Amino acid sequence: MVEISRRRAIEDVASDLFREHGYAGTSIRDIARALSVQGASLYAHVTSKEDVLWAIVERAATRFETAADAAERAAELRRPGDAGEALAALVRAHVDVLTADVGAAGVFVHEWRALAPEHRDAILERRDAYQARFRRRIEDGIAVGAFAMTDPAIATSTLLSAINGIATWYDQNGRLPADHIADVLVDLSMRMVSNP
Repeated sequence: MVEISRRRAIEDVASDLFREHGYAGTSIRDIARALSVQGASLYAHVTSKEDVLWAIVERAATRFETAADAAERAAELRRPGDAGEALAALVRAHVDVLTADVGAAGVFVHEWRALAPEHRDAILERRDAYQARFRRRIEDGIAVGAFAMTDPAIATSTLLSAINGIATWYDQNGRLPADHIADVLVDLSMRMVSNP
């Protein structure tokens, strides 16, 4: 248990540093200094800086996927087959993950490209599958006339890019609570795709 909590502390500190300075701008010494330990002692818990990045990104990817799974199931129970309900649920779930751990989510959004090729390819595949959920819901909405005729891939990229901006500005001690931000972004997202 101590090993797990120590490893998690390293990842949490690294998330904050990677978010603030970028992966390339953060060294193992920076992480060690933030934890008040010697750089060499970190290697008892991690094999490399990239190992820490992979753990952060992989954990965040799993959180996004798990939240999306739950959101889609709940939307289907509330309003079966309703593309708008499903898309709104996906947007809300995405915002919830971003605001629950903005450090790790921010690293996932901005630093995954710094991973070694095999890890980068694995995350790219998962990211593409995750984005396909949003694209399918937009396609479904277009098919029934609920959403405007548009390019679903561009709409998905635009929507997620706008929402992912949260990772650069959200402050959990700021003036806006996470649930209010989610409400606003769901509203804006639905306006973006809705058929006028």
